[in-house]
Formats: sequence, structure tokens, C-alpha cells
Amino acid sequence: MPDVRVCSASDLKAGSAIRFEVAGHGLCVVKLEEHWYVIGDRCTHGAYSLSEGDVWEDAREIECPAHGSIFSLETGEPQSLPATKPVPVYAVRIDGDDVIVTLP
Repeated sequence: MPDVRVCSASDLKAGSAIRFEVAGHGLCVVKLEEHWYVIGDRCTHGAYSLSEGDVWEDAREIECPAHGSIFSLETGEPQSLPATKPVPVYAVRIDGDDVIVTLP
């Protein structure tokens, strides 16, 4: 599995999400204080961009802006309907100011 630089750590502020397209993978990168998460950016219910949704910092979740499905940033599992399938979760690490993601 290749490691790919996605962005600079300074590109995101805490509590925010941003979309990146890397090697054919739509990625939703989320920063919560010192924790980083990368999940698939497309809601499994309606193919909307999760990075445009609300981030729930305390629960470590993100809400789809279209139909309100909520996904765990840790597992990718949907926490509410209408989505029933998880989104992919990617390993992420910070190396200096680089956000590095492991792609399948």
C-alpha cells in the first residue's frame, strides 16, 4: 500500500474537513484538535461529499449534508439512516507538516 502526501497539516483548522482527490480516491480529511482522520468522501447513501457536512468533534463523526446520515470518523460505519453501508477508512499520519495517507 503506497503512502501519499495529501496536504499540509496547516491547510486545516481543528474541527474542519476538506476533500482531496488522490490517485482516484476521493478523500475526506478531518482534523480534530491533535487527531486526524481520513475517510472516503462519498456518502454511501447518496454519493454526496462528506467533507461539506458538519463535523461533530465530541462524537468523532461527520454528517452528510444531503440526507443527514452520520458516519464514524474512526470506523467509517454509519451511525444513522438512511445510509447503511460504511465508507472506507484510511490510515493517516503526520510527518512534519505533511499529512500522509496510506492508500490500498
